[in-house]
Amino acid sequence: MADDPLILVLDEGTSSTRALLFDANGEVCGVAQRELASRHPQPGWVEQDAAALWETTRAVAADMIAKAGGAQRIAAIGITNQRETVVAWDCKTGEPLAPAIVWQDRRTADVCAGLREAGHEGAVQTRTGLLLDPYFSATKMRWLLDHDEAVRAAAGAGRLAFGTIDSWLAFKLVGVHVTDASNASRTALMDLEGGGWDDDLCELFGVPRAALPEIVPMVGNVGETRLFGAGIPVTGMVGDQQAATIGQGCLVPGSAKATFGTGLFALASTGEARPTSDHRLLSTLLLDDGRHRLYALEGSVFVAGSLVQWLRDQLGLFGDAADTATLAASVEDSGGVTIVPAFSGLGAPHWRADLKGSIHGLTFATTRAHLVRAALEAVTMSCADLAKAFRDDGAAWERLRVDGGMIANDWLARDLAGMLDVTVERPRNVESTARGAAMLAAAGAGLHEGVGEAVAAMLPRFETFAPDLAPDERDRRRATWDDALAHALKRIG
Repeated sequence: MADDPLILVLDEGTSSTRALLFDANGEVCGVAQRELASRHPQPGWVEQDAAALWETTRAVAADMIAKAGGAQRIAAIGITNQRETVVAWDCKTGEPLAPAIVWQDRRTADVCAGLREAGHEGAVQTRTGLLLDPYFSATKMRWLLDHDEAVRAAAGAGRLAFGTIDSWLAFKLVGVHVTDASNASRTALMDLEGGGWDDDLCELFGVPRAALPEIVPMVGNVGETRLFGAGIPVTGMVGDQQAATIGQGCLVPGSAKATFGTGLFALASTGEARPTSDHRLLSTLLLDDGRHRLYALEGSVFVAGSLVQWLRDQLGLFGDAADTATLAASVEDSGGVTIVPAFSGLGAPHWRADLKGSIHGLTFATTRAHLVRAALEAVTMSCADLAKAFRDDGAAWERLRVDGGMIANDWLARDLAGMLDVTVERPRNVESTARGAAMLAAAGAGLHEGVGEAVAAMLPRFETFAPDLAPDERDRRRATWDDALAHALKRIG
């Protein structure tokens, strides 16, 4: 690391908190990680301890600052985070008032259905680019006000602060109540084109504007933290999926990335033109650096790597997720088994919060290898559904860049290329989310002259997977998947 300036990225995900050191060329110089637990107090509910989110972040940050040789070696901090998760805290004491409600949580499905039935979805989509779904932050905030006495009391006393995880971490680090534009765009409370909180949306969802943070660009100094000795500026903040898109260099129209983590998230840049979708995709803000605004179409699937985790932890089918590639390759096909991975409902392009996961085609000949292969194929087919919706919306993927822990699986990467019939490109260093935050922080700290220059300097090399699946096999699998999905949907009407 010599004496070159380093960038500290705080990557607060759903299952773990990590801190990474990057140099100005995009090389990773160190990683520290702590696991995060989620609670499921009722079916469909997903919560995390907001205090634990901060404590794990502080701990891994301290580990990496020590590795760097002290805070004076760190030129800037970049923050990237699980989006849509909501924290409520007391802005005077800085203490959380309730458990954080995680993006996967479905407790407000009935509220969303009621708003949809009342005819509000069209207006929400026009203003925000989003649909009415419990995934987004606004109904979570309203639920906390309606059901948590401490949150309600803090609102009455003018002490309530609402925020997504970026906002919570910035408050604990710097003491300011801000959120970056990418995270704000995922609340269903921000006007996507205007870039500010929308009074009509705040009224519709019943969220007090006074409790919301100031929206700031994704690049720029929001303040210094002195928790680790010398002051370190926070110069980049970005939601994880926008971070991964930037970290993959997918800024121009026609470029697309898909992240395979807990869920599956695909984004395709549309440049400076705000997109609209006729096929249940989302319009989202890709980049706001204070000078430029870029947009993207996004498709969000709630279950991907979490399906593999369930097979490991709940069914005990294997000991290590890395074993899935060998198991999938050990059989010629899935043995007629199809998994519909709606453990948290179906996301894009279906948006059925009421659907539950299901397994179709089981026989006494089914083995654990068939189940594992069916799980990986379910992820591929979920991605294929997204690809079709993007294509139908006029944003066909010319190539697909992939990242996330799950895509280290070569079998899955090859299956994606074959089923999607596009070349899949995987960076040799798959830390795309953290790298995107590092690129923004580097630009914000002046280590590079703007985001474009940071991307060019810090982008890694890629390995490619070419499509090699016969068209008739692709059609057969498509028909089998569509049939299983139709049967699952038919059960709930």
